[in-house]
Amino acid sequence: MSSLSRELVFLILQFLEEEKFKESVHRLEQESGFFFNMKYFEEKVHAGEWDEVEKYLSGFTKVDDNRYSMKIFFEIRKQKYLEALDRQDKAKGVEILVNDLKVFSTFNEDLYKEITQLLTLVNFRENEQLSKYGDTKTARSIMLIELKKLIEANPLFREKLVFPTLKSSRLRTLINQSLNWQHQLCKNPRPNPDIKTLFADHSCSPPNGALAPSPVNLPVAAVAKPTAYPSLGAHGPFPPSAAAANANALAGWMANAAASSSVQAAVVTASSLPVPPNQVSILKRPVTPPAALGMVEYQSSEHEQLMKRLRTAQSVEEVTYPTVRQQASWSVDDLPRNVAVTMHQGSTVTSMDFHPYHQTLLLVGTSNGEITLWEVAMREKFISKPFKIWDISDCSTTFQASVVKDAPISVSRVTWSPDGNFLGAAFAKHLIHLYAYSGPNDLRQHLEIDAHVGGVNDLAFAHPNKQPCIVTCGDDKLIKVWDLTGRKLFNFEGHEAPVYSICPHQKENIQFIFSTAVDGKIKAWLYDNMGSRVDYDAPGHWCTTMLYSADGSRLFSCGTSKDGDSFLVEWNESEGAIKRTYSGFRKKSAGVVQFDTTQNHFLAVGDESQIKFWDMDNNHLLTSIDADGGLPSLPRLRFNKEGNLLAVTTQDNGIKVLANAAGIRSLRNVDAPSFEALRSQIEPVAVKVSSSSAIPNVNPVNCKVERSSPVRPPSILNGGDSVARSMDKPRTLDDVRDKPKPWQLSEIVDPAQCRLVTMPDSTDAASKVARLLYTNSGVGILALGSNGTQKLWKWGRSEQNPSGKATANVVPQHWQPNSGLAMINDVSGVNLEEAVPCIALSKNDSYVMSASGGKVSLFNMMTFKVMTTFMPPPPASTFLAFHPQDNNIIAIGMEDSTIHIYNVRVDEVKSKLKGHQKRITGLAFSTNLNILVSSGADAQLCVWSIDVWEKRKSVPIQLPAGKALNGDTRVQFHSDQIRLLVSHETQLAIYDASKMDRIRQWVPQDVLSAPISYAAYSSNSQLVYASFYDGNVGVFDADSLRLRCRIAPSVYLSHAVLNGSQAVYPLAVAVHPQDPNQFAIGLTDGSVKVIEPSDSEGKWGVAPPVDNGMLNGRTASSSSNHASDLAQR
Repeated sequence: MSSLSRELVFLILQFLEEEKFKESVHRLEQESGFFFNMKYFEEKVHAGEWDEVEKYLSGFTKVDDNRYSMKIFFEIRKQKYLEALDRQDKAKGVEILVNDLKVFSTFNEDLYKEITQLLTLVNFRENEQLSKYGDTKTARSIMLIELKKLIEANPLFREKLVFPTLKSSRLRTLINQSLNWQHQLCKNPRPNPDIKTLFADHSCSPPNGALAPSPVNLPVAAVAKPTAYPSLGAHGPFPPSAAAANANALAGWMANAAASSSVQAAVVTASSLPVPPNQVSILKRPVTPPAALGMVEYQSSEHEQLMKRLRTAQSVEEVTYPTVRQQASWSVDDLPRNVAVTMHQGSTVTSMDFHPYHQTLLLVGTSNGEITLWEVAMREKFISKPFKIWDISDCSTTFQASVVKDAPISVSRVTWSPDGNFLGAAFAKHLIHLYAYSGPNDLRQHLEIDAHVGGVNDLAFAHPNKQPCIVTCGDDKLIKVWDLTGRKLFNFEGHEAPVYSICPHQKENIQFIFSTAVDGKIKAWLYDNMGSRVDYDAPGHWCTTMLYSADGSRLFSCGTSKDGDSFLVEWNESEGAIKRTYSGFRKKSAGVVQFDTTQNHFLAVGDESQIKFWDMDNNHLLTSIDADGGLPSLPRLRFNKEGNLLAVTTQDNGIKVLANAAGIRSLRNVDAPSFEALRSQIEPVAVKVSSSSAIPNVNPVNCKVERSSPVRPPSILNGGDSVARSMDKPRTLDDVRDKPKPWQLSEIVDPAQCRLVTMPDSTDAASKVARLLYTNSGVGILALGSNGTQKLWKWGRSEQNPSGKATANVVPQHWQPNSGLAMINDVSGVNLEEAVPCIALSKNDSYVMSASGGKVSLFNMMTFKVMTTFMPPPPASTFLAFHPQDNNIIAIGMEDSTIHIYNVRVDEVKSKLKGHQKRITGLAFSTNLNILVSSGADAQLCVWSIDVWEKRKSVPIQLPAGKALNGDTRVQFHSDQIRLLVSHETQLAIYDASKMDRIRQWVPQDVLSAPISYAAYSSNSQLVYASFYDGNVGVFDADSLRLRCRIAPSVYLSHAVLNGSQAVYPLAVAVHPQDPNQFAIGLTDGSVKVIEPSDSEGKWGVAPPVDNGMLNGRTASSSSNHASDLAQR
């Protein structure tokens, strides 16, 4: 059902309630499943109408939907059972036991037996657990408290517990408005028309003479105006609605074309009701209704808008297990207000943007056209790109005539793509540049477009239909959308003045673009050729920028009028009107103020040589700071994604970075690579595209690295404090070249150099740790042994561990249920020496699925009971992976080289994928690319479409010369869901999964020369942990695959074990889901160890430079594949 249809149901529910159709209201609530009326539910529970209670619930959930639903139904049926026993109605009790409670015996047989035994008691209160059971009324009230908690926690009831806030008689109002529009469009409108039906469009019959139109009013029944829908009190207000799902949904933003129009008065020219054909032309332009047009329902001041856009409800298709939403606490200290870093750019900074994931990497554009990447923590320029036209011959003749040879052109906008893999720059004349970024020393020219005639005023990235695109606007009054090859997809015309800014956004499945022009007009566009959906005036009627809050739920704009008056406002998206205007601008501005948002709570504006902060929910200025002085009158500013750093421009062509406490910590934790580590090593290709030609022109380009800075503090090693330090004297580029900083591999060889804990009851020489997982919540570790037994360890909250998360500071508990059950796989008839154990954990940690050569077992993680078994061999299962968007879909790699796509709910193999020659050893899903990547013992990588389950591509991993095709190949996606880590005993490799090109490779060498046993990304994908057959563990930089730390086996093994006859080494590595520096290893002696860096270090080593004998992650002595690596990049 569409969003508008869903809202129509809410309107009908309100109408039925107002008209006192009580039974119909609740039947529609149940049948639609859109609104769970807690008040009605409580009434029925208190009345003991159990059949109606379950019938009503059935519209929202079933018994076996999830653990919350199961508990809800169990509590209700248990209460019904106890009440029957309390009435001494044993026959009814037996009936309830057999028909209603039997279903729960599958999940907890012991509990079912205990309930059954209550039949043998004269008074069930003789049971110790039920001794405090009072009377029926009290018992129902106590149960209701528990039921309400379960319902509020149940994801299936998400967004269904609060009725939307509506004006009374909203459906009548909408019909009344529709009739007014129909009457306005009559060719011969009559005064006081007689409306006799709603079944057909209204039309006045031709009169003898022309008459002025008059208002149409829906006849109101002779009943008192009913009260609004009953309040749900404690459940709070209805959540903010999402954006609209079609062109009509933007109609709430349609403007009144009268000279006096403002954002406080809107006229909707399209509604969710059918639009007459002769009204189509009106949708394209503002309309001023006749002066005589009026509406009885809208006479009060609080109804200034003549019609409001219907609100859409948030999607409930994705089911997760959240807690009840609570208001986040905050304080002024959360704002980054303390100057932590000062950097000198050398020319006026015109635009800035922090990398979306590397929170201290700042992209800067300047007035002389220079593009710079700063590592803020080190106050150093990673890369500096002076302005250069990549290929003037491919530019338009207009641009060639206007540009002076080699004259710089100011940057108007720089921005990162959402995944951080591209950065874009828009220039004050014609051009945009797009660079591909894959690391501090790897910035490649990707695309040059002669995009607009005149200046390109703004640039942004968007993903219409999951296709990455660039959106631009310019002085030519146009907005254009380009794909990443430079092909123009859309050309939006409609503005009558240069377009100043753009704001692409997505709500639900709908993607759209807001644009503002220098005449103050706001327009909105869908990705089609139907023209603008909005024509509206921004406050100030001049230059305005629009931004959404980080979570996309709130829309703000900030701008300045030609007279210098500045405006900061929040918009009501549903109505196309201003919701809140923020005060605090005391003086007129000589230019346009700039602003940014952060943490879904704060707004910041550069004004009067200060930074002014507002709380989003308060009109009044929160605080203002001058950042220790030196700011221009209108400083530019930009928050990083986490909101703990704020970059602001200075009057002397520099940048100050302000930080809060968390920001200061993040600055301390950034490594300092040497100068040579950051030098670009490749000659990338540049694609040049003009607006009139899409023919690529390839030019080799060398990246220039600029590292000089008048003020440059020493680099930080091992997390040293850099914030308050400064240099005694300036350092030049020559200083850096002459005196490179020494780099030394961090070697951990003693247990005292790190923190370590061994899982209790884990050592079992007869059962190697074959697979190892952290729970997704980070509070436990699950190990699967080679004998098919699974063990779980959990950490609890304590004074030593207040978070309750996994830590090496506290010994966890070997956890088992009270029943004493163990999770043991089906191993009947299985040769355990040849079996390939496999395991996967559901996203909510409720279920674990595993196999050890026999059937796949699905275990309940709370009770350790087997829920079901499936896929009996042959062939045996060798790898398991849950579908990331549906826990009922499982990809199962098989011993016979096939992959089965299995639906647990219906116990059916939906697809069987064939492409490998040997058993499957790895599976990884990417939701960004919509693919499944599989790896096999045949050293092949296959890419499968998860829409139609068809093979897209197959590539072999490149084995080093002389290496045999042995061992498992494993795959894991980077957090960007594009880069892919491939591990084999002969190598680590990084692939670009969109093309399956290898971009990095490392082979065992030097101190780590043994074969690799396992490898995994850290939680933030910035590190790779790899274990080796000689017991070493290596910690690598994930971008470059350069070794930064070696952890020797002497750290975690005793001297007796090290000197013993049986070699002990890690077979499995698991990484903590939240802490990137914590990992666990599972050993061949059955033990499990959690390892963390020492408190004094806080991280594993320091990022290595390029020149420590390594090229592209490989030593010079073993870089035979170096040329091929470069070619692939």
